[in-house]
Amino acid sequence: MNHSFIKVAAAIPKVKVGFCDFNAKQIIELIKKGEKECIDVIVFPELSLTGSTCGDLFFQQSLQEKALTALQTILDFTKALDLIVIVGLPLVQNGRLYNVATVIQQGSIIGVVPKTSSEYNEKRWFALDEISSNEGVVSLFNQSVPFGKDLLFQLGTSHFAIEIGEEVFAPSPKSTHMALQGADIIFNLSAFSEEVGGYDYLLNQVTHQSAQILSGYVLASSGFGESTTNRVFGGKAFIFENGKQLAQSNRFQMESEWIISEIDIDLIQSERRKNSLFQQSIAQQCAKVVSCKKSESPLKLTRKYNLHPFVPQGEKLDTRCREILAIQSMGLAQRLQHINCTTALIGISGGLDSTLALLVAVKSFDMLGLSRKGIIGVTMPGFGTSSRTYDNAHHLMEELGITVKEISIKEACIQHFKDINHDINNHDATYENAQARERVQILMDLANQMNGIVVGTGDLSELALGWTTYNGDHMSMYNVNVGVPKTLVQHLVSWIATNELDNEAQKIVLDIVDTPISPELTPSDEQGEIAQKTEDLVGPYVLHDFYLFYFVRYGFSPRKVYSLATYAFDGVYNKEEIKRCLMLFIRRFFTHQFKRSCLPDGPKIGTLSLSPRGDWIMPSDASVNEWLEDLEKMK
Repeated sequence: MNHSFIKVAAAIPKVKVGFCDFNAKQIIELIKKGEKECIDVIVFPELSLTGSTCGDLFFQQSLQEKALTALQTILDFTKALDLIVIVGLPLVQNGRLYNVATVIQQGSIIGVVPKTSSEYNEKRWFALDEISSNEGVVSLFNQSVPFGKDLLFQLGTSHFAIEIGEEVFAPSPKSTHMALQGADIIFNLSAFSEEVGGYDYLLNQVTHQSAQILSGYVLASSGFGESTTNRVFGGKAFIFENGKQLAQSNRFQMESEWIISEIDIDLIQSERRKNSLFQQSIAQQCAKVVSCKKSESPLKLTRKYNLHPFVPQGEKLDTRCREILAIQSMGLAQRLQHINCTTALIGISGGLDSTLALLVAVKSFDMLGLSRKGIIGVTMPGFGTSSRTYDNAHHLMEELGITVKEISIKEACIQHFKDINHDINNHDATYENAQARERVQILMDLANQMNGIVVGTGDLSELALGWTTYNGDHMSMYNVNVGVPKTLVQHLVSWIATNELDNEAQKIVLDIVDTPISPELTPSDEQGEIAQKTEDLVGPYVLHDFYLFYFVRYGFSPRKVYSLATYAFDGVYNKEEIKRCLMLFIRRFFTHQFKRSCLPDGPKIGTLSLSPRGDWIMPSDASVNEWLEDLEKMK
């Protein structure tokens, strides 16, 4: 699997200050590891061939010459290697001393990038501007090599650029300039010393910069062996992708270390294409592009993929769930206040989605100071209603203090089947959809009677799959769940139960979370339990939400989504199940667009929405053939 991934490493070699031969050997050992791991680009810290703390020794001709000899040693070692090595050293050109990064591949120097700004006392030793002669070319080992701060290195369909040290802290960092000229990844060679609070400051800066310029960002900073005369160097390394941290080093290690991960160029370029502010800021191309060779060897991923990409992880879960509930509640509260409405009707099934909609409505009414009795919870038992969901629905409504109303749909549906001459024993789409539409008709008519609005309950995953009855549960007057995918619904309802409800209501809601997901439109089994389970029919929602995230959020091809899913769910689902579910997802996603083209209003929750009013605009009659053919070729 390649799929436009660039496998990168940030390496921190153990150094001896001024001992270039030792330092080159340490670097070569890490290059050997990189070759075994099929690394595309490996970056080392600033001035790693000499050590960054040489001070006035940088002026010594012998040190300058030894650095070049060490560089030649690395060039010789890499002659048969495809991986790109970025290493730092002091370099004399035109009578001036520069702190540079050299980009090496297959025994050749591809380009040299000088450091041109610093907040420390480096100008004592190094020139911080570019040479003005030779048209951006320097002579190294009898070769003419591109030289300049704005070099852009092409690697396959991607480009990378180099930033050195504290250039990232400039008011307008060089990495911003280079990203706007096409750099997908920024490699930073650094020598940041330790100070209290400094690590978090650097981490925050790199996180922000990677997110701001929608890029990969790989930083390697000096570690053990640097002089501790005045400062300590703990060894920092980060790998970021669009503000998301993929890997970081352990500081204060006494031996060489590295971190590796894969940066997804497709993801970066997709984000940039969709970001109008980025597109408006793209600078006119003036960087000099230097080509590198891209290895086509198979890629083995090391980075981790969250099986629940919509669900906040770790410490963020509490904050995000609270924020999501606030967005949903505020949306409904604004709609109620705008139309001067004090009555909301919700079809309560005892399932996850209607439970979330009910909890949101309760929050909204509390925010507005309205009586909860204005929330009309309507249970409408049908042919498939189980005793578990029926009891949970009633008990929860009673615990929350809303108005409870029950209207059976059985007799109305039986009469309807007679009217259209449909066999009641034929449990086909007509049988199921007639029940869904009958329920919505009841809600709509009650809303007219009571001068209220119908609050929708269908979630984002159901909309993606088209797992909703057109003009049935598909329709409402305001849908609070329209931006929440199913896997997030489960976590959100559990969080609300744990953090917002008292003991009895909490117990009921947690049992609802544990209930199998079902529309309950076909008869229960002999024990009165749910017979129709959604995930038995369309596949696991954890897979469909994974597909939804990468297919819509980043526009990945079915081949790439399949490859990511087989990697992420290895040992959980086999390849055949993943492919079957993905083909079903893609087919349904295309053929059910017509349902999304006329969605009711509802709040956007995260970065992904299927609203036809701006976030997702798609023709309802688009052909799915090319997407399915793309996937059918995968094994």
